[in-house]
Amino acid sequence: MDFKQIQELVKMINKSNISELSIEQDKFKITIKQKDNEVQQVIAVPAAAAPIQTVAAVAPAAAPVQAAATPAAAAPAAPKADNLITIKSPMIGTFYRSAGPDKAPFVNVGDEIAAGKVVCIIEAMKLFNEIESEVSGKIVKVLVDDATPVEYDQPLFLVEP
Repeated sequence: MDFKQIQELVKMINKSNISELSIEQDKFKITIKQKDNEVQQVIAVPAAAAPIQTVAAVAPAAAPVQAAATPAAAAPAAPKADNLITIKSPMIGTFYRSAGPDKAPFVNVGDEIAAGKVVCIIEAMKLFNEIESEVSGKIVKVLVDDATPVEYDQPLFLVEP
């Protein structure tokens, strides 16, 4: 059995409800198991090297959703766009604002965060990775909707130091 065949087996197991598969051929034996429990991995988000220049240019589509969700948070004076720090996604996956559908979000607009605080979870290949902030400050804007796919280095939050 070659490497490509093994990869295809793993893909098929991941798509099915099979929890374990064992194959024996001559002197070759392979067992593929799917984990039942969800593993959480903590990944620190690097701080942005340069402050973001324009808030509206980052994610204009996210503004109406956030404004509708928290009208009181949108009322304060607009933050200066030149001093904002962007928390970016360290990986490709699915963005979640909370640990579960019935749980409160890790952070909301207006929340003060410290370095090391979990700000979201990104699910990648059935692993739930807690994303920690490397900056301290106040969450000014959430740029991604809950349960949506994100790309590597995609802006997730704007933070006012």
